[in-house]
Amino acid sequence: MQTLLDVILPVFLVIGFGYLAVWRGLFPLSGVDGVLRFAQSFAVPCLLFQAIANLDLGASSDAGLMISYYTGAAICFTLGLFGARLLFKRDWEDCVAIGFCCLFSNSVLLGLPISERAYGAENLTGNYTIIAIHSPFCYGLGITVMEFVRNRGQSRLMLARSVARAMFNNPLVIAILAGFAVNLSGIIIPSVLDDALSLIVRAALPAALFALGGVLVQYKPEGDMKAIAMVCCIGLLLHPAIMWLMGTALSVPHDLFRSGVITAAMAPGFNAYIFANMYGRGRRVAASSVLIATGSSIFTVWLWLTLLA
Repeated sequence: MQTLLDVILPVFLVIGFGYLAVWRGLFPLSGVDGVLRFAQSFAVPCLLFQAIANLDLGASSDAGLMISYYTGAAICFTLGLFGARLLFKRDWEDCVAIGFCCLFSNSVLLGLPISERAYGAENLTGNYTIIAIHSPFCYGLGITVMEFVRNRGQSRLMLARSVARAMFNNPLVIAILAGFAVNLSGIIIPSVLDDALSLIVRAALPAALFALGGVLVQYKPEGDMKAIAMVCCIGLLLHPAIMWLMGTALSVPHDLFRSGVITAAMAPGFNAYIFANMYGRGRRVAASSVLIATGSSIFTVWLWLTLLA
């Protein structure tokens, strides 16, 4: 329990600083919008680009791990989407944003440090294998479905153009593709440029978390608690359970299996709010789900670690 507090509590403190600063008038809400824009359009894309550009794509991977994890992610997205529609009568665009919250686990900010503390830095191959395509898969699925529901009734060609335009106008997707291009081409990033990127990357997660705390001031969870509870249950309990069952059936190696279950058990990442904010839909549910699920994960991750022991 102390290990989880050591990892998660600092995250809460940064979110709390942002909330307190805006709530007490120490930082303007317009300033939070600027910080969020910086994180969403510059800092986080730099983080993704640098991470993928330097990732060892030749590291050992396992098809069973990827099938188990991403099948579970897709099922959770679908359940979140239709659950929001059938249970809570939300607009389809809101449903996609809520489904994205059930899809996007915090694989980097929480998944990596918790796995490292639990199993050691030498046992993170499974984590990095999942992370390599995590953002492309999640954003690809989320954007495709969102553009489909926003452009209902259009021809297939017009729909394809809408999806492509949304994908390639997204700084996060562009950064991911650029990172893979640099990685696969063998281009060496000049040290001066790499150092500059590193300076921006260091600000990415703190800025994103601070901005999340600030936006929580204007998005109260009243009226959305059932939807938020659904997101928490799907993300913290169902996704790792699916990963566990499929990973067992597909005989995923034990070290990769543990990484898959722990990564699947993470709370929705800040990208869940970034996605909702991109489209201006479901922002209150997304912001509150990130906060409440992160707090709840103190107990659910402890449960999964105990079962994996």
